[in-house]
Amino acid sequence: MPLALLLYVSLVNDVRILIAQHDLASAERIARSYQKQAGSTPELAAALSWIARGELDLHQLDQADKYASEARDLSLQLLRTRKLETDPWLPTALGAAIEVHGLVLSARGERPEAVSYLNQQLALYRSAPISERIRKNINLLSIEGKTAPPLEVSEWLGGQKPPALSALRGRPVLLFFWAHWCPDCKAEGPILANLMKRYGPKGLALVGPTRLYGYVAGGEDAAPVTEKRYIEQVRQQFYPELAGMPIPLSNNNFLVYGSSTTPTLVLIDRAGVVRYYHPGAVSEQELTARVEKVLAK
Repeated sequence: MPLALLLYVSLVNDVRILIAQHDLASAERIARSYQKQAGSTPELAAALSWIARGELDLHQLDQADKYASEARDLSLQLLRTRKLETDPWLPTALGAAIEVHGLVLSARGERPEAVSYLNQQLALYRSAPISERIRKNINLLSIEGKTAPPLEVSEWLGGQKPPALSALRGRPVLLFFWAHWCPDCKAEGPILANLMKRYGPKGLALVGPTRLYGYVAGGEDAAPVTEKRYIEQVRQQFYPELAGMPIPLSNNNFLVYGSSTTPTLVLIDRAGVVRYYHPGAVSEQELTARVEKVLAK
């Protein structure tokens, strides 16, 4: 296989491995070597966006912003001849570039400017596959302390129709956004079951929004009715201790709460105000501390 094609196949994975090892110099080196061989491609834009995230993790803000800007400019150039929703790499590249620039602004003490920038990008890409990711970053910077957005509950899984959030006022509510394909969600299930055993009697409510993704096991395309049956099977197999958890089924809930990362955990106090917003898995110790703090008020 020609060298250029080998690079084409492995670039993003190699860059991610090097970033995990905090070897950003080598990640930069192989990205530039790839660029000389293959030119400006969506894979290159995605690799640069990963380097931007690596620099941000090291709090190298100027470098992070430089790579984010390059990834964004390259993505926009490539989008002149292709669609964002059909390319496998450009949503990663452009979404990460927007995310990093917003987080750089916030890290520099410019949080209002960061939220304004992210809202501008959300307006541009509201119907694009990166909208959930942009909303996630807006929420990370601004949702805590605000009234929780309502959930759509007109469609659901299981026999129990989910209550509206407004009907749960007076009780703290933990939202658990999960996906049928998500291993971290399955690992979170026993943690949530333990929490509900301890704090359900004290008033804590658990609601588990999910959504359709258009496929089932192995990535096989599936019509909504087929996918719903599959999600129910996943629920019964992997979440038996959460059998009483109401499950709203809505893509819009994921858009509003920016749940591009699963699981996403959102803790709402008795007055309906968001007190904790966390994309990604959360330890039992962390969730316990957060729940107890809300219950104490």
